[in-house]
Amino acid sequence: MKIVLDTNCLLVSLPEKSVYHCLWNSFKQGKFKLCYSNEILQEYEEILSRFYSPLAVLITIEVLLKSPNVIQTIPYFKWKLITSDFDDNKFVDCALNARADFIVTNDRHFNVLKDIDFPKINTIDIDAFKQFILKGKN
Repeated sequence: MKIVLDTNCLLVSLPEKSVYHCLWNSFKQGKFKLCYSNEILQEYEEILSRFYSPLAVLITIEVLLKSPNVIQTIPYFKWKLITSDFDDNKFVDCALNARADFIVTNDRHFNVLKDIDFPKINTIDIDAFKQFILKGKN
C-alpha cells in the first residue's frame, strides 16, 4: 500500500506517548510505502522544527530518506484541485503522480476531493488509517 502522509499526521505520529506512534513504527517496519515530493519533505522539516529539537528533526528526515519503503516523486503537473488552501495541493499532486492508495490527513480542506470524480483521490483520516494498519490490511 502506498500513502501520502499530510504533515499534521506525521507530527502526531512521532511522539512515543502518542496514540498514533504505532503508525510511525509501522512505517519503520515497512508495513506501507510513504510517497513524498521535495515540497512535502521541505514542509515536514519546516513544521517539525517548530515542535522538535533540530536533532530530532534531522533524525526523522534521515529515517524518511533512508528507508527502503519511501517513494520520491516529482510531480510534473499541478492539478490545483484544492482551492481553499493551495498549499495542500502538493500532497494531491504527489498522490496522483505516485498512484498512492490514500492521502492520510485530518485536514478538512481535503474533503473537496470526495466530490471530484476525475482524477480520483482517496483520503482517509488518521484514526481510520490506524485501524486499517492495526488490522493488517496493508
